[in-house]
Amino acid sequence: MGWYTNVIRSLGHRPWFATVGRTAVPVDRWLQRKTGGRVTIIGRTALPTLLLTTQGRKSGLPRTVPLLYAPDGDGFVVTASNWGQQSHPAWSGNLLACDQATVTLPGGREIPVRAVLAEGTERDRVWPLVTRVWPAYDTYVERSGRAIRVFVLTPS
Repeated sequence: MGWYTNVIRSLGHRPWFATVGRTAVPVDRWLQRKTGGRVTIIGRTALPTLLLTTQGRKSGLPRTVPLLYAPDGDGFVVTASNWGQQSHPAWSGNLLACDQATVTLPGGREIPVRAVLAEGTERDRVWPLVTRVWPAYDTYVERSGRAIRVFVLTPS
């Protein structure tokens, strides 16, 4: 992991970084969609990113969000951290309503996935995977005061 990635990971614990990150998500989503996931606001780092497209539980329309992920075999583990806010992000509610989604990897490869909310021993197994990628998730748990949803995305 390069120095730039280490700096970004370190800044992730700062409250101001989460505020800036939340503001940048729409721009980052647009940038990643236009470049097939090859370019992101945080630049080229060792942080694995994907675009997750869910079906809106109210609108039925596709909803896409850029996320960090941890690889898990041929699947992906994502967290609904919402940058440490007290509420869950909308996309996690969409996955609870409909477990079918699409992952787009850098380079534009699309993979249909089935999402399962990780609970109990499965959550215990995958939480260290995501905190290795983004240690600030532990800080987000403290800041939000909630159990952050964790989803395992398996190719379908």
